Order: sequence, then C-alpha cells, then structure tokens
Amino acid sequence: MLLSVKILGVVMSLKDRIKNDIKEAMRAKDTAKRDTLRNISAAIKQIEVDERRELSDSDVEAILMKYAKQREDAKAQFASAGRDDLVAKEDAELAVVKEYLPQPLSDDELKEILTQVIAEVSATSMKDMGKVMGKAKAVVGSRADGGRINQVVKSILG
Repeated sequence: MLLSVKILGVVMSLKDRIKNDIKEAMRAKDTAKRDTLRNISAAIKQIEVDERRELSDSDVEAILMKYAKQREDAKAQFASAGRDDLVAKEDAELAVVKEYLPQPLSDDELKEILTQVIAEVSATSMKDMGKVMGKAKAVVGSRADGGRINQVVKSILG
C-alpha cells in the first residue's frame, strides 16, 4: 500500500506507524501530536472492537479522512465564532493528520482520471452521475474528497 512505510527494512502498516509515532511524540513531549494520534488510535480501536476485524491501511485512511473532515468543519465553526485559539488548535491537528494521508490530486490530475472513468462507464449526462461517482471514488480513493470529485464530474458532464 502507498502509505506503508519501510523502517529499517521492515514494512510498517499505517496503524503500526501511528502507534509508533504516539511513542515518539511522548518521548519528544509533543502533546498536540500525541493527543491527535491517540484520538485517531481510539477511533481505529473502536471500529476494530465493534466490527471484530483487523483494519487495513485503506480502512485507516478512511478514518483519517473522516477525522480531517471533522477538524475542517470544527475550524470553520470556530472561525465564524471568532475563536482564533481553537482555530489554531484545529490547524495543528489537521497538520498531524495530513502527514498520514496520501498527497492529494491536483485539479488537472483529477480531471484526467475522471474523464477516463466517465469514458469507462459510458456516462453521457448528469443522469449517469451515480455510476460515475461510485467508480470514481474507488479509483481516486482518499486522494480527493467526494465534494471535489462531484464538482469536477459536474463540470465535465454538464
């Protein structure tokens, strides 16, 4: 998987990397990173316990995307309320989460991929949006969020 990291010749899963980085943050006394990673780790464990299964890197990636989206939403709420202290806290958490997510696609890369997907599913109008979105999310993964994919598909089909 893209996000697995090779450390000292050993391939480390994303979940293991997060666990390892919690220990490193504790040693470095980096409380913001430690707390953010603990929250993510707790979300991972909660799903593993609830569903009684081991999560893959793509599952962990989805959790990270959800967590990042929550941080973005909270940041917007705090900004509108004039709480700059809390906006800064959310920014710090977002920076930590983004370290574990793959590099987002540029607009040109996304448009190119979505043009191919549209051709593959033979979409011709907005009525085919459901088919396109399903395939597009599978192809793009967490390198672009659903809103951005939707926007580009609309511009191509519309």
